Amino acid sequence: MLISMLIHGDHLMMLEQLLSRNEGKTLEFKENSQSLQKIVQTVIAFANTAGGVLLIGIKNETKEVIGLSDILKEEEKIANAIADSVSPLLIPNLQFCSWRERDILIVTVPYIPGLFHLKSKGEVEGTFIRLGSTNRLADAHIIAEIRRLKEHTSFDQLPDCRFSFDDFDFELAKQLFLTVGKTFTQAKAKALELFTTYQSETYPTKGGLLLFGKNRDRIFIDPIVRMARFEGILKNAAIDEQEIKSPLPQALEEVLSFIRRHTSMSFSIKGIRREETPQYAPMLLREAIMNALIHADYANHRSPIQIAIFDDRLEVTNPGSLPFGLSLDSALSGVSQLRNKVLGRTFRELKLTEHWGSGLKRMLDVCQHQHIPLPKFEELGHFFRLTLYPKSIKNIPSAFWQEPIFHYLKKHDKIHAKMAQEIWKVTRRTTTTRLKEMCQEGSLVEISTSFKDPQKFFVLPKHGK
Repeated sequence: MLISMLIHGDHLMMLEQLLSRNEGKTLEFKENSQSLQKIVQTVIAFANTAGGVLLIGIKNETKEVIGLSDILKEEEKIANAIADSVSPLLIPNLQFCSWRERDILIVTVPYIPGLFHLKSKGEVEGTFIRLGSTNRLADAHIIAEIRRLKEHTSFDQLPDCRFSFDDFDFELAKQLFLTVGKTFTQAKAKALELFTTYQSETYPTKGGLLLFGKNRDRIFIDPIVRMARFEGILKNAAIDEQEIKSPLPQALEEVLSFIRRHTSMSFSIKGIRREETPQYAPMLLREAIMNALIHADYANHRSPIQIAIFDDRLEVTNPGSLPFGLSLDSALSGVSQLRNKVLGRTFRELKLTEHWGSGLKRMLDVCQHQHIPLPKFEELGHFFRLTLYPKSIKNIPSAFWQEPIFHYLKKHDKIHAKMAQEIWKVTRRTTTTRLKEMCQEGSLVEISTSFKDPQKFFVLPKHGK
């Protein structure tokens, strides 16, 4: 959304929104163009990962807006460096924005399926991706995934030439399809891409074997899912552990069974009936596990999906960050992109999932509707973690004096220190201390040109209270 608005010219409003955020997967600040090579690497990483915005003229640590003394010269230097250094041709959008008489250069990079790299280094040594707020050299595994995306092919659509029809459990597939009133035939298997033709021979696909493969220990040496219930809130002592190598449709129920065994159930009496309330909302659990099973990066064989249950939370960690082309902001707004097309299509046929995409947003909507703690979503390098919290845990309330500021910011985009002082009816020194404390804890973000900027103001962080 931010990238779209920048392209369409809403510069000042979007600049302030961008300044309210920290550097991350789709955002970076640079003071100037002296580190030209790093700027080019960032542009490549943005294009390969999920797009992004590079703001030049801003200190990256303090977000102090210092501006550029000769923005035309800076623009020309950066544009030439990108044109001369990047292959294939990449043309980001370079725009000017003047903010309090300081010139900012905005470099907007769209996500484009391809393999952008440094010409001088080649694809193997010059392809960069974005991990958090850093640029990383892509390894062979990542390069292969980027190439598949360019060809509109997912890992689970690839043939596995080591196996044949005999390694596919047709009986299991027939039984599962029968439970939803559908027949399963070889033609159906081919239509779902559970099998594919390669060099005139028919082989099961990676997805077909994940879903219905026989002899799991021979096909998948490592477990698909590893689960543990830990004592307390740390990974010090496991009370119970279990590994799953079952076909994925069966793995779903086995995971949910393990979770039900190690989470509590509360009871209440309403009228003449006793009502049971599970520790975690069943819809959230099912959505979290389904999300992991469908979107895990199965090309990374040595990294199983991990389910960790603690006293105060439940963590679902799957190999593979969000698919290339998708940012966390867009995922939480309801946009989805299938990493594994065969798995997604087959799960839908089996009515194990009812909706295409929007799973993360649906989880947020359920939490808000049922007044339960919101889940936490994290991209941790090449992993994605979803943390659920028990219904019994309440959000920690903010200090009483913070509430009037949040109430004011619900109606206004920003607040100045003078207005905060009027709301609080305290001294200027106390106001400064309180605003600093709120910024340090992440409740507010300061927007200024310097520490002593008399026009500085404060906004809510992008995913703030």
